[in-house]
Amino acid sequence: MKFMESPILAHTLQFESPIFPKIMGIVNVTPDSFSDGGQYNSFKNATEHAFKLIEDGADILDIGGESTRPGAAEVSADEEIKRVVPLIEAIRRVNAEIPISIDTTKYEVALKSVEAGATLLNDISALKNDERIGTLAAERNLPLVLMHMQGTPRTMQQNPQYGDVVQDVFRELLERITFAKSLGVKEIIADVGIGFGKTVEHNWQLLKKHEEFLKLNVPLLLGISRKSFIGKSLGIDVAAERDVATALLHSLLLKSGAAIIRVHNVKLHGQLREFFKKLHE
Repeated sequence: MKFMESPILAHTLQFESPIFPKIMGIVNVTPDSFSDGGQYNSFKNATEHAFKLIEDGADILDIGGESTRPGAAEVSADEEIKRVVPLIEAIRRVNAEIPISIDTTKYEVALKSVEAGATLLNDISALKNDERIGTLAAERNLPLVLMHMQGTPRTMQQNPQYGDVVQDVFRELLERITFAKSLGVKEIIADVGIGFGKTVEHNWQLLKKHEEFLKLNVPLLLGISRKSFIGKSLGIDVAAERDVATALLHSLLLKSGAAIIRVHNVKLHGQLREFFKKLHE
């Protein structure tokens, strides 16, 4: 399996061969995220959690200040900035090397985060909310994650429908990639958006056909960690109890084309990576 390696990503994220996906550790600085809302809402807890993720083997940190769970309330740009910027600055005072992703759909938040030390932009709206995030990525020569989502976090799970979910998501991602390139973005990562405007069956179809998205000719990010489709498929109601199932599913998806996996439990996936290395020494 050949993964896409672009100059900036190869430099900043140091993709290896044989390639185990880079582990992106999630830091939700929110009171209402679906699995850990409020757990890292204080500056102290969020900072300690971020450094623990690095210690556990995270290759990238993904910091978000607004919950994107179904039905979540919107957060102002000012509030989001207050949540994420001090954390990014605190990490940078200690660690200048770890790639930091800012998970936001707002230009103001993205700009302040980049000024504080963020090095990757993660936009779940794929520039539909504010195309200036694409302009920022182009101007600062930063990688940009474009995710597919049907609807918005407030409405996405009300009644998601597709003709052919794989073809429809592929076509829409290709459209957004083309648009980002037209803005001058050089390094683009695509995310099929598992759980974002998809039924349980839609999610499984996307995972079964995930290699098809390599035809987009950009690196792929996969975000399945603790998602509700895992819980519904296995009868695990508590999101935080889905970590083992998440790691098991990732182990089955190692050849599915993902260059980055976005996870809550970095330590468990670090162990999976060690097994992978042993098998490929």
